[in-house]
Amino acid sequence: LRPANQQSTMAVAAVIRTRITSLFGCKYPIILPGMSWISDPALVASVSNAGGVGILATGPLNAEETRNAIHEIRSQTDKPFGIGATLLMPGAKENAEVAIEEQVPIINVSLGKGDWIAERVHEYNGKVLATVTNAAHAQSAIDSGADALMLTGHEAAAHGGDVTSLVLVPSISKRFPEVPIVAAGGFADGRGLAAALTLGADAVAMGSRFAITKESALAHRMKEIISNPDSTESDTLYGSNFDGIPARVLKSDESLRLFTKPAPLPLVIYRAFNAARNMNIPLYKVIPGLITQWEKMYIIAQFGAATESIMKATVEGNHKEGVQFIGQSQGLIEDIPTVNELVQRIISEAMDASSQSYATFSGEDQPS
Repeated sequence: LRPANQQSTMAVAAVIRTRITSLFGCKYPIILPGMSWISDPALVASVSNAGGVGILATGPLNAEETRNAIHEIRSQTDKPFGIGATLLMPGAKENAEVAIEEQVPIINVSLGKGDWIAERVHEYNGKVLATVTNAAHAQSAIDSGADALMLTGHEAAAHGGDVTSLVLVPSISKRFPEVPIVAAGGFADGRGLAAALTLGADAVAMGSRFAITKESALAHRMKEIISNPDSTESDTLYGSNFDGIPARVLKSDESLRLFTKPAPLPLVIYRAFNAARNMNIPLYKVIPGLITQWEKMYIIAQFGAATESIMKATVEGNHKEGVQFIGQSQGLIEDIPTVNELVQRIISEAMDASSQSYATFSGEDQPS
């Protein structure tokens, strides 16, 4: 990020260039990650139209719904966008197939090997963004053909790793200097963007921040709770008892209860089957895995069992009975702006932060 010097913020904002903006063809190095029941076509298109890149969450969608969502996004924007494919989950392969058929510009793969996706996406000059949490996963993603990495730090909502972004980003960028990096986890404003670029990232993902915007599908009650100025970065929980994968959620009486110990096995399987049925996932796709890949499918079953609690909060706004994924960056969120207002503010703040840093290291006098 170049120092602003005497130029206006908007003039400098127009010349932001990183390897991610070049790779994805976007104006600003800001990404909306795919968040189930939040990153829908309206929010994806809004972020892309504002100059970032929106990524559609396909976890709750079947193949037909994914195709319709892609068409809906394209009816609202001609800017670059992507779709998410969490390969561990049932239906992800079919959704990825649809995205490839539709030649979606960017496919964000996670929790699985995406070599077959990269091979086919590259045939139409699309790009693959792989979400990883450590060096071993990063190497595997690069070997599988990923064009860029999204590094999910410990601060992130949902399934972040056990290393903070402050360490993860410079470590991975140093280890794989040729690969563009999107930093995720703990970023919600322009100071975070400027810091991430200094640490070695080429862009930031701001899931929690974009969830609290007017265009977001997140229940309004949850937006109000998270943007309350009294909420802090300490109002989250992190652990693996909720959905089988280490995850960060909003602290509440219900999440405290669910994080205490894993649900009993019979209840997990029962609720997983219910979730599969509600999401139109045929049981014949679930049962064989429970028999032949027990450990893997047990994690999926736990994740499916958690769906009911997630939807109660995210979709219904029921904070007392539901569980909301949120990052520690909630401590930085105090309003509910439009997406475009937010993006312009972030860029302005990043410019100011960059100018202040430049002045500090150049010995220039700073305003009191």
